[in-house]
Amino acid sequence: MELSDNNFYGHISPNWGKCKKLTSLQISNNNLTGSIPQELGGATQLQELNLSSNHLTGKIPKELGNLSLLIKLSINNNNLLGEVPVQIASLQALTALELEKNNLSGFIPRRLGRLSELIHLNLSQNRFEGNIPIEFGQLEVIEDLDLSGNFLNGTIPSMLGQLNHIQTLNLSHNNLSGTIPLSYGKMLSLTIVDISYNQLEGPIPNIPAFLKAPIEALRNNKGLCGNVSGLEPCSTSGGNFHNFHSHKTNKILDLVLPLTLGTLLLALFVYGFSYLFYHTSRKKEYKPTEEFQTENLFATWSFDGKMVYENIIEATEDFDNKHLIGVGGHGNVYKAELPSGQVVAVKKLHLLEHEEMSNMKAFNNEIHALTEIRHRNIVKLYGFCSHRLHSFLVYEFLEKGSMYNILKDNEQAAEFDWNKRVNIIKDIANALFYLHHDCSPPIVHRDISSKNVILDLEYVAHVSDFGTSKFLNPNSSNMTSFAGTFGYAAPELAYTMEVNEKCDVYSFGILTLEILYGKHPGDVVTSLWQQASQSVMDVTLDPMPLIDKLDQRLPHPTNTIVQEVSSVLRIAVACITKSPCSRPTMEQVCKQLVMS
Repeated sequence: MELSDNNFYGHISPNWGKCKKLTSLQISNNNLTGSIPQELGGATQLQELNLSSNHLTGKIPKELGNLSLLIKLSINNNNLLGEVPVQIASLQALTALELEKNNLSGFIPRRLGRLSELIHLNLSQNRFEGNIPIEFGQLEVIEDLDLSGNFLNGTIPSMLGQLNHIQTLNLSHNNLSGTIPLSYGKMLSLTIVDISYNQLEGPIPNIPAFLKAPIEALRNNKGLCGNVSGLEPCSTSGGNFHNFHSHKTNKILDLVLPLTLGTLLLALFVYGFSYLFYHTSRKKEYKPTEEFQTENLFATWSFDGKMVYENIIEATEDFDNKHLIGVGGHGNVYKAELPSGQVVAVKKLHLLEHEEMSNMKAFNNEIHALTEIRHRNIVKLYGFCSHRLHSFLVYEFLEKGSMYNILKDNEQAAEFDWNKRVNIIKDIANALFYLHHDCSPPIVHRDISSKNVILDLEYVAHVSDFGTSKFLNPNSSNMTSFAGTFGYAAPELAYTMEVNEKCDVYSFGILTLEILYGKHPGDVVTSLWQQASQSVMDVTLDPMPLIDKLDQRLPHPTNTIVQEVSSVLRIAVACITKSPCSRPTMEQVCKQLVMS
C-alpha cells in the first residue's frame, strides 16, 4: 500500500494490523500525528513499513518485533521518544533500519548486532548515550552505519574493524575518545568516513577512506594527526599508524629528581609537581622492558593540570584508614575528593623494606601499561608519583566498587541480575580482547580476578590492577616469575614460567563462573576436571547441571536469558581447559558472546 507524499493528516488507524495479507505499508512524507499503533504488530506479512517524515510521537511499540518477515523499517524523521525496544532485534530478515532524526534516547540495544542481514543502519540525530555496542562488529554484511549526532562516549570498538563490507561510517558529533583502533587499518571497503566533533586523538589509519577524507570529516577532535591536509603531522616515533599503536610514546611525561637531601627533596618535589602541571613537561620515549629502574620518578598524565601533590595528601588526610576503600597485594586504595569536587581513587604503594623492589617493579609495570592503553572497560589512570616518601597512582573513581565486594554482599548481589552479570562478562572479555589483539605488543594482565574488576554506577566493568601485567615479546620465550591470584591462575604456571594470553583466558573462565555462581567456583572446576581427565574442552557438555549451581540469591533465569546464560557457561568451560592450546582466544570468546 503506497500512500506517501500526500497531505494526509490525523492518526494512523490501528485497523492496519488486521490486514493479514498486507506486505507493504508506506505512508511517508505526510502530516500524520499521534503514536504508532501497537496493533500494527498484527500485520505479520509486512515486509516493508515506512512511516518516515511525519509528526509521530510516543514510543516505538514493542509489538513491531512480531513482524518477522520485515525487511525494511523506516520510522525516521518523526518525534518519537524513549528507548529502542529490544524486540526490534528479533527481526532477523531486516536489511534496513532507519530511526534517525527522532528523540530516541537511552543505550543502543546490544542485540541489534544480531541482525545478520542488516545492510543499512541509521541511528543518527537522536539522544542515544553510552558506548557503541561491540556487538556491531558482528554485522557482517553491513555497508552503511551512521551513529552521528548523539551523546555516545567511550572508545571506538576495535571489533568494528572486522566489518569487511562497510562503505560508509559516520560517528561524528558524539563524545568518543581514545585512538582509532589498529583494526581500522584493514577496512579496505570503506569509502566515506566522518569522525569529526569528538575527542579522538592519535594517527588516522593508512587507508584511502581516511587519507582522502576532507578535513571537515576529521576536524574538531582532541589531537588527530596524519598525512592529510589540515591535520598536524604525527611525531616521528608515532607517525605511522601501526607504530603509534606499537609504541605510543607520547603518553608518558616524567621528571627525574636525583636529589639526596630529604627536606630539599620534598620541597623541590612539591614545586616540581606544580611546575610540571602549570608550565611545561618533558617527553620520554618508552619501550617495554623487564628491567627495574631505581631512580626516583615523578610523572603525571591527562588531568588538566589541576591535580597537585598537596591535594592528594590533604584529601586522604595523609592516607588515613577512614578513607580506605580497598586493599591489594602491592598497595591500598583510598577515596579522595579534590578541591574541584572531583572524586578519585588513589592507590598507595606498600613501602615495606623487604618487598620494596617487587612493589616498585609492580608500580612501574602499572604505570607503563596504563599509559600505553586506553579503553572504556579498563580503568583510567589520571596521574602518578614516586619518591621515597610516597608512591601512588591516581585513577578514576568507580562508584559500585569491586566485583568481589558486590558478590559477597547479599543485598548488592540480589540487585545484580542476570542481564547485568552477562553484560559485565562481555565487558571483561572486551577489555581482554583489546589487550591481547589490539595492542602491539600484546599485553597479558596476569591477575584477572573479582577483586580487580571495578564497576561504575551503570554496572559497566573496568579491569584494574596492572601491577603484574606483561608486554609480550614476539622474539623471546616470555619467561617470568609467578604472578597472579591463586584460584584464578592457570594450572600450567605450576610447572612453567612462560606466560601468554591463554593464562588470561583461563582466569577469565574462572571469573565468569564466579560471576554466575556468586562465589569462587573451585568445587565446580574440580568436578569438571574429574569428568574429563585429559581436557575440559568438551563442547557437547550439557550446561543444565551447571545451571543448577547458579547464584541462588537470584530468581532462576527464564526465557531468553536462560539460553544466554547457558551459552556463557559453555564458553567459560572452554576457557578453563587444562591444555592452554585448547582454550579459545579472547577474539573467539568475544565472537561467541556476541552470538550467545
